[in-house]
This record gives sequence, C-alpha cells and structure tokens, in this order.
Amino acid sequence: MLDDSEVRRVLVIAAHPDDVDFGSAGTIARWTDAGIDVTYCIVTDGDAGGYDESVPRPDMARLRRAEQTEAAKRVGVHDLRFLGYPDGRVEATLGLRKDLARVIRQVRPDRVVCPSPDRNYARLGASHPDHRAVGSAALDAVYPDARNPFAFGELVAEEGLRPWTVREVWVSASPAAAHYVDVTDTFDRKIAALRAHESQTGHMTDLEQLLRGWASHTAAEGGLGEGRLAEMFQVLDTG
Repeated sequence: MLDDSEVRRVLVIAAHPDDVDFGSAGTIARWTDAGIDVTYCIVTDGDAGGYDESVPRPDMARLRRAEQTEAAKRVGVHDLRFLGYPDGRVEATLGLRKDLARVIRQVRPDRVVCPSPDRNYARLGASHPDHRAVGSAALDAVYPDARNPFAFGELVAEEGLRPWTVREVWVSASPAAAHYVDVTDTFDRKIAALRAHESQTGHMTDLEQLLRGWASHTAAEGGLGEGRLAEMFQVLDTG
C-alpha cells in the first residue's frame, strides 16, 4: 500500500452528492491537511434525493451541486467534476466508463477512491444500485480503460488525453474492507461536511450520534483503541 507521502493527487469517484462525506470525508480531510490534492467526480446530481416533495427535481439537482461544493470546502477540496447522470438510473455502460476514464486522464491521480461494485448484505444502504454501477464502471475505467491508449482512442486523438495508470484504488463500503483510517481528529469536519447537505441531513437530529456510533464500531473492529473513530476501505494495488 502506498504511503500518503508518495501520493500527490487523489480522485474520489462517487454516485451522489453526500456519498463522499458519509463514506470518506474524515480520511479526505487528513489527506488535504497533508497537502494532497483531492478532486471529486460526482456521477449524478442527486435529483432523486431529498425529502421535500414540493421541490422541483431540476431545482434539487442545482441545490445538491451547491451543497456538495460547500461540503467539499469544509474538508479542503475545491476541484469538483459533476457528470450529470440521472439519479437512480445509473448503469455501468461504456459511456460511463469513457467519462470516468476521461476524468482519470485529466486529473492523473496516484490513488482513486470509489464505491464497491459488490452488494454488502450487512450494509444494504451502502449497496444502492447507483453505487454498485459506479463502482463497477470506475474499476473498469482504472483498468483497463484509462491506461490503454487504444481504449477510447478518441480521448487521445480528439482531446489530447494521454493514458494514465492509477497506482492504487481504495474501495469504500466494501464487504472485504480491511484497512482502517483513524479519523478521530477530523471527525468534526466530516460532520460539518455532512451538515452542508441540508436537503439530505437537515431532518437528522441524531446525525452526529449515528455517525459517531458507526465510526466507533469501525475503529474497534480495526483494533484502533478506546475512544477512536475510523473509516474503512478495501485497498487494491492497481499499478
């Protein structure tokens, strides 16, 4: 596994606004604090989200982009790419693979974070169909698409985007997660990021308690000690 000192750029790929913050915001805050450049690629605008049925769906999409942009700032991220796919209808198509390969070649990250393509029966909410589709497409974009000059050749011929090999992938919400990151010192910023998603979390009076419980359980599972908080990932060597 790469040491963070070897990592200059990280690309975080997620299905919806707020997915990043529920799964990885504490870890991302650690990376930005260490001087690592982090970019978000959000596949949908989350237009099927929220709890207020009076909000028109196009308005919800705009609102959620704004919320994600503010949430990102709270953990030190300022580069966001929104692909605009329809919320709730994402499939791991060649088109999505090409779009993700394009972003990988633009950002040229050492490390990619993405959702798991596998259903997690212990955490059903983490296995939203969009999450699994994005995870599958992201891994295919990492290997073989982004590194192969003959995959989506128009990315080179028409856009000048040379192939790029991602050295490592961190998979969030994976049933095989075995790497634990201590986020005790950045947990408050994770909560602040999630509170920026007011359309999704504004009604959750127990948000911090809920997240603290999850993070405490994860830290205990990873053997990090009493009172610690953690996020967990499956780490893949893709170099």
